[in-house]
Amino acid sequence: MTTVLVVDDEPIVRDVVVRYLQRDGFDTLEAADGETAQKLIEDGEPELVVLDVMLPGTDGLALCRWIRSRGELPVIMLTARGEEADRIVGLELGADDYVTKPFSPRELAARVRTVLRRSTAPPPAGGRLVFDGLVLDARSRDVELDGRPLQLTAKEFDLLFFLASNPRQVFSRDQLMERVWGYSAALDTGTVTVHVQRLRSKIERDPRRPRHLETVWGVGYRFVP
Repeated sequence: MTTVLVVDDEPIVRDVVVRYLQRDGFDTLEAADGETAQKLIEDGEPELVVLDVMLPGTDGLALCRWIRSRGELPVIMLTARGEEADRIVGLELGADDYVTKPFSPRELAARVRTVLRRSTAPPPAGGRLVFDGLVLDARSRDVELDGRPLQLTAKEFDLLFFLASNPRQVFSRDQLMERVWGYSAALDTGTVTVHVQRLRSKIERDPRRPRHLETVWGVGYRFVP
């Protein structure tokens, strides 16, 4: 049985999330603070963490950074509505997704299933893509620019490889949420915008004048070889 760790200092939130996850067939672990969560990650070995940003002691962002230093354990961040800075930092640290409070427990459970499905999916077909010094390897999930390895999060790689595999085709934010994140109805496409900005800062020689990741105003984004 797949184990999900729910980390939130609000007992009511933990109880609701845990009940929905258990109803969907997940085993669950609970923590009210970062220190307890670290111990459960080390001892309980969950397959995914639902992580609130605001925690006593070690906060959610610091815990996310610690998780990423250990490996690719999937993380879904919970943030207060309007706290855009926390969401951006969380995604920069490698969180796979975020959900804003108040949220639908049913939606959160669906996102847990989607993130888990994508984290265990086989590597995308296509092998190796090369574009003017930019190299993407599907099997190793390595990315190089002018021979220099780049550090991309799992979702940054998924988004870049998807766009690069469909050169010059324009995708809306909703389409990218569906095709890359796996959500048929996106409630918050700011996730896409943040990931595109992060990718530009890493793969573009001049992020202010992107060569590969173009914005098509009023429509979405495309990859130009």
